[in-house]
Amino acid sequence: MLIRHPDDIPSSEITPEGVYHNRRQFIGTAGALALGALLTPAAACGAAGVEGGDSQEDKVTDEEDATSYNNYYEFGTDKDEPIELAKNFKPKPWTVKVEGLVKTPRTYSFDDLVGKLDVQDRTYRMRCVEAWSMVIPWQGVQLRDVLNRIEPLPSAKFVEFTTLLDPARMPGQRTGALPWPYKEGLRLDEAMHPLTLLATGMYGKSLPNQNGAPLRLVVPWKYGFKGIKAIVKIRLTDTQPRTTWADVNPSEYGFFANVNPAVDHPRWSQASERRIGEFRRRATLPFNGYATQVASLYTGMDLRKFY
Repeated sequence: MLIRHPDDIPSSEITPEGVYHNRRQFIGTAGALALGALLTPAAACGAAGVEGGDSQEDKVTDEEDATSYNNYYEFGTDKDEPIELAKNFKPKPWTVKVEGLVKTPRTYSFDDLVGKLDVQDRTYRMRCVEAWSMVIPWQGVQLRDVLNRIEPLPSAKFVEFTTLLDPARMPGQRTGALPWPYKEGLRLDEAMHPLTLLATGMYGKSLPNQNGAPLRLVVPWKYGFKGIKAIVKIRLTDTQPRTTWADVNPSEYGFFANVNPAVDHPRWSQASERRIGEFRRRATLPFNGYATQVASLYTGMDLRKFY
C-alpha cells in the first residue's frame, strides 16, 4: 500500500524524530513523550494477535508499509528515504562491543551474542511519538537472555546502547540532523523485562536494513525512538546514561518515554493515534496497551518528572 502525502510542509519545520511535521501529514499529529502523574497498574490485557496487548482491535500492519515508512535518521529524515538509502548497507559480518559493569568486557560477533538463544516470535503494537502506530510481527531474542550471557555485575543499574557510526555507509550521519552516534538506554529492570526484545527479523524474514539490521531494540510500551537500530555497543553502568533525543530536546524527550495518552505534549495532544493503513483515529492506550505487564515498574514514580 502506498502512503500518499501532501507537499506543503516547509523544510524549516522538519525537526527531530517524533516531533517534526513532515510531508506525510495525513498520518496524524504527534503524540507526547511527557507522562502523567503517578501511574498505577491498569486493567487486564489480552488482545488476540498482539503479544500481551490489551483489548483494542489489532491487525498486523502490511509488510510493505512497515518496511517503507521508517524513522531512521542515519539514512535520511524523510520517511521514504531509509528504504532507498539503506539498500546497499551490509549488515554482516557484525560485532557488538560489551563494556562497563560486566563480568568480562569483550567484543562479540553477532552469532556469539545472540546465537543459540531461543528465538521469539512477538507481534507487538508499536507507537511513534508522531501519533502513528503499527502492529509488527518481530523475531528476535529476549534482551534478558543476552544480558544473562554477558553477566552484568551487581552494581549495574542501566544499559546503554550505541548505533554504528559510519558516515560512509550511513549517509544521514554526514548531516547535523542529530549528534552522532545515536544512543539510547534502559533501566536494568526494563531491559530484563520479558517483553523487551533484541530483534533480528520481522515478518518471518531477516531484519531489513531500513528497519535496523542486523540488531535493534524493541520495547513495545515505549515510544519508537527508544528502539535503537544497528546496535554496535552495549554498556552496563550504575548511572543513567545520556540519550540522543533527551540531549536534543529534553523538555519533550524523556529518558523513560512511556506511552501515556492522558498528558498532552507541550504542542499537541497525544490522546489518539492513527494506525498505518487506516484512516480512522483510535484512542492511545496507556503504556501502549501493556500496562498490566509493565506499569508496576514505575509504581510511586512521578511520571510528569520522569517522563
